[in-house]
Amino acid sequence: MKIVKTAKLKILTHTKTFDETIEIYNSALSFYILVCEKEYVDLKNKKSKEKINYIESLTHKTAKNREIKYDFDEDFYKFPSYLRRAVIMEAIGVIDSHFSRVKNWEEKKEKAKIKGKKFYEKLPTINYKPNSFPTLYKCNMWKKIEDGKAQIKVFKNNDWVWIDINYSTKSLKSGQNYRFLNFKEQNPTLIKKGKKYFLHISYEITVKLNSTPLKKQKVIGVDLGLTNSAVCSCIDYDGTVLDRVFINQSKEKDQLSHRVNKLSKAKGKSGTFNKKPNHWRRINNLQKFIVQDTVDKIINFAIKNEADIIVFEYLGKMRLPKNSYGAKRLRGKLQFWAKLKIQQKVGEKAHSFGIRYSRVLARGTSMYAYDGSGLLTRNYKKDIAIFTNGKKYHCDLSASYNIGSRYFTRAILKPLSEKSRLQVEAKVPQLVDRTSHTLFSLIKLREVA
Repeated sequence: MKIVKTAKLKILTHTKTFDETIEIYNSALSFYILVCEKEYVDLKNKKSKEKINYIESLTHKTAKNREIKYDFDEDFYKFPSYLRRAVIMEAIGVIDSHFSRVKNWEEKKEKAKIKGKKFYEKLPTINYKPNSFPTLYKCNMWKKIEDGKAQIKVFKNNDWVWIDINYSTKSLKSGQNYRFLNFKEQNPTLIKKGKKYFLHISYEITVKLNSTPLKKQKVIGVDLGLTNSAVCSCIDYDGTVLDRVFINQSKEKDQLSHRVNKLSKAKGKSGTFNKKPNHWRRINNLQKFIVQDTVDKIINFAIKNEADIIVFEYLGKMRLPKNSYGAKRLRGKLQFWAKLKIQQKVGEKAHSFGIRYSRVLARGTSMYAYDGSGLLTRNYKKDIAIFTNGKKYHCDLSASYNIGSRYFTRAILKPLSEKSRLQVEAKVPQLVDRTSHTLFSLIKLREVA
């Protein structure tokens, strides 16, 4: 599979030099949006490459094409050819998207009319004054000298000229290591953020994900939580727990709680909640650190144990009873629980190391004891589980065992025929209900399968 990463590199020179380039690029895009809209009847049935050639033949003079309907070169003299085609492609995309949205709008309106309902949705419109950014094509618009130095072609003093630029290389490194050693560098995009300009350069690599046979696989079961950011356990096909780790950022979580309380006090004084940029900036930075640190430690644990797959739960929105004890405080914690962001980042990073990513049913993973003794109860802090046989164990660790084992249980049962599956379930009754699958269920399944 292809892995694409983007490095965001700040340009250290020529802060205002690129304003004219962005302005003329968007003017050219506005020109082609109008052209594509007028010619859409002839354009809509053509293929992608034919569309570009057709619009270009209507707007650009050549030795063999002297008569044109719209003169692009009159207003955009010496406009780079690669950039012109990029503008045409973007304009075609804008118009195709617009008419597709109009078609969907008409279908919705017709359905509402048939059902006798009122239809309030507005007709989609075209943005004739876009705010887009140009791609700097190699040789034609971009010449890299070395990391941190390059030449780019910009519109300056009514002409397209080459200028030297210096840019930051901080995003190209992770510590002392170069991040994109075996990656293929793509064309950069010139981006404006506030008053500063950046080069967004994409790097691409083809990675082969591991294809280890099921019986030789090792999985990492990850239980994401609020007390501990994550609890991971490494489990093999036989249900043997090989390793485990607790991941937490207690210092940063304490700082986050402190900062949220400060935000609440500031809100009480001023009466506004959202317009507190200093508080929100610090809150967001702390949350980003917690997420990234959790992701890094999960991946390092997987690499250390030579795992083949990282397994999470399907986590959706939690619904809390309104009058339950501590519900208000728990809702405050859930607001900053970036569970899906952690899963997404782990999946992306795992693929770059050839490690696969999977998810299993969440219901019952924390409810049932991993040793098959049934439903468990928790202490008042909710971190220690008390099994029905009197055994005490860490709740999240028990859940991580169940998460990892559910992957193997599903992989074993899924290819079986209905008859074979029923025979297995008759021997291991815990397998009948998917919500009660535990590590004990996997061990019993391995004995009979």
